[in-house]
Amino acid sequence: MANKSANVSVRVQPEVKQQAEAVLEKLGLPVSVLIDTLYRQIIYTGGVPYPLTVPKLPTLDTMSKEEFDAMLEEGYNQAMNGEGIELDAAFDMLQKEIRHDVQS
Repeated sequence: MANKSANVSVRVQPEVKQQAEAVLEKLGLPVSVLIDTLYRQIIYTGGVPYPLTVPKLPTLDTMSKEEFDAMLEEGYNQAMNGEGIELDAAFDMLQKEIRHDVQS
């Protein structure tokens, strides 16, 4: 067995580290094993072993005028009906959803 003597140092946001390590702990997988596995997959595949893409979100240049108008009207109606939420609450909901997705 090869001697593991190389170190890898990275900086990540503390909450990202904590959430990722919590998932790995549930899996019984040490971080060092995951990194070793990732490096081996990079070697075997000749690149990053998963797609690095940004999900496509609707933008004005990808929507028809009718689709854009409908989206604006829906937002306006929601606002007029008091269906909106405070910005901080929206971000809290998104963070909880992300954490749930990571932990599932």
